[in-house]
Amino acid sequence: MSEHQELIAALERNISTAILGKAEPIRLALVALLSEGHMLVEDAPGVGKTSLAKAIAKSLDCDFKRLQFTPDMLPSDILGSSVFLPNLGQFEFRRGPIFTNVLLADEINRTTPRTQ
Repeated sequence: MSEHQELIAALERNISTAILGKAEPIRLALVALLSEGHMLVEDAPGVGKTSLAKAIAKSLDCDFKRLQFTPDMLPSDILGSSVFLPNLGQFEFRRGPIFTNVLLADEINRTTPRTQ
């Protein structure tokens, strides 16, 4: 086995300790991650989608954020916005939750098409 294969196998084993009995979703999540892609997970509530994302982030020592989409959400709620600082007389950009390594976007379908 090559060094890369060993690292991937170790990563898969590490995630499997947090997510039991979900070998295929773990493998597919790693494929998406290693190919610099995104992943859409559709499943019933309470089956470990958040736990999988957290386990991946923790295994890779990455930042993790979860974003719950709502009907009144705006793009700036995701991206962030510029805030005026009167004492400095200038604007400062405040990053939104999308500025993370691993983002779990929950219930995307609940928000408006403009925000999606």
